Amino acid sequence: MSIRVYKTSKGNLIYNNDLFFLEHSNWDDLVNQEDLFGHLQQITKDLKPIETAQATEFLEQHLMPPIGTQEVWAAGVTYLRSRDARMEESKDSGGADCYQKVYEAERPELFFKSLPHRVAGHGQVVNIRKDSIWNVPEPELTLYINASGKIQGYTIGNDMSSRSIEGENPLYLPQAKVYEFSTAVGPCLYVQENPISAETMIHLEIHRAGKLMFEDSTPLSRMKRSLTELAEYLYRGCDYRTGCYLMTGTCLVPPNDFTLNANDEVTIRIDGIGTLKNTVGKR
Repeated sequence: MSIRVYKTSKGNLIYNNDLFFLEHSNWDDLVNQEDLFGHLQQITKDLKPIETAQATEFLEQHLMPPIGTQEVWAAGVTYLRSRDARMEESKDSGGADCYQKVYEAERPELFFKSLPHRVAGHGQVVNIRKDSIWNVPEPELTLYINASGKIQGYTIGNDMSSRSIEGENPLYLPQAKVYEFSTAVGPCLYVQENPISAETMIHLEIHRAGKLMFEDSTPLSRMKRSLTELAEYLYRGCDYRTGCYLMTGTCLVPPNDFTLNANDEVTIRIDGIGTLKNTVGKR
């Protein structure tokens, strides 16, 4: 069983048992639960469903990224393909070995990605940097982890990345990853009674002027590290009073001769969760 929660400017839209319910709690209070699935089940028992037409209007015209005051963090080099890509981009700078070491190490690579006001939602613009000549999207399953460190839900994340900047020097990672609207999450928070399946597929499409430029997909099972392992490491050194979002890495990397352009369209789909679509801008 699963429930989807959409944040809109009209309130929180909960989709449960093929019905839509509208409720008006503060987002942080709604999601930061020890048993979010059970909490949402109880809430919808006490609410009257709204008409599908009204719910559709809210989703099409008032949808917001499913985030409150939470920070967004990210994990790197969690898939073999990601390791290879990082090694390829940094071979000229002599930094390739560090990515091999990270892939094999006990401790994962974790880095800060975004504050909530720099997060784009479904249908909004994500940016590439003007001072980077090689930019790609990174489609990632993204965890919502509550204040006590337990995974409570999932969403789709786009960890936009400036490969030319990171490849020049691994210490430039913050500049390659953290800038205005370099992050997108959405369209909803997906809450399951049980953990998400390792066979869940992630799909990526990039279109330019209506033409398909890149397409690929991968199952979560290709990830080297477990989701609970990543969450545990993230919470070792920090407290997150309203919880935290954690992007879990990517296996879908366009070829080295591809870079995003302004006005490209990036579409990421994860089975069960939905679709996150963004247009590319330049910052």
